[in-house]
Amino acid sequence: MSEKPRPPVPDRLPVPVVDAHTHLDACGAVSAADVTAMVDRAEAAGVTRVVTVADDLAAARWAAEASTWDERVFAATAIHPTRTKDFGATEQSEVERLARQERVVAVGETGLDYYWDYSPHEAQQEAFRWHIDLAKRVGKPLMIHDRDAHEDVLRILDEEGAPDRVVFHCFSGDAEIARRCVDAGYVLSFAGTVTFRNARALHEAAKLVPSDRFLVETDAPFLTPHPFRGRPNEPYCAAYTVRYLAELRRQSVEEVALAACQNAETVYRLP
Repeated sequence: MSEKPRPPVPDRLPVPVVDAHTHLDACGAVSAADVTAMVDRAEAAGVTRVVTVADDLAAARWAAEASTWDERVFAATAIHPTRTKDFGATEQSEVERLARQERVVAVGETGLDYYWDYSPHEAQQEAFRWHIDLAKRVGKPLMIHDRDAHEDVLRILDEEGAPDRVVFHCFSGDAEIARRCVDAGYVLSFAGTVTFRNARALHEAAKLVPSDRFLVETDAPFLTPHPFRGRPNEPYCAAYTVRYLAELRRQSVEEVALAACQNAETVYRLP
């Protein structure tokens, strides 16, 4: 069976936005030409900058390098919680080296994942604590992966002392977790999951987040927005999520796009 086609590139947003979390390599980009083609498609929809994110050392090296190929691309580097079983001094040294590079704008994605049984919880928590410290040492935001682990993520952030800037990538909590995150000063990033019709708890969370506390992301190639679930995702699809959020929050598309863009610029200190 052939792969399903990508969704159509939507009309350009009235205000540019940033895809705050994507995986260009997993979308199929290998070369500088591939990256440029993807970001060109994104820009046609009004998604003018992207943050490409790593989940292992090879992806971290690639993301850091890819961020130098196109001025619209930035990177985040860390070891994904599901890959922390063998996270030792060698890996830590390399992650820190990459995190200090100029176009690496965040330490991520790190955190806890209790859905997949790939790394013991203890190893995940130890690595998470190390990444929290790294974010504070390099002065960059912490990009959190939190799957079925809300309470432990919030507890460890409190115990370690959170960095000044914390992003919950692909926020998956309900309204109560959202309120706790907002009260703590954290930023919530919404992916295509917020457009899913059965995501009622997430809808309520998205409605209550203040306009200065949310980002928009794709997490591409995963989590393609409704009504294109099951098709390949790319950064341009963030425009679909912006339009859905505007309807959900009863704001104009321009208001949501402008807030998401300004928040990304503030959190990641983008030029």
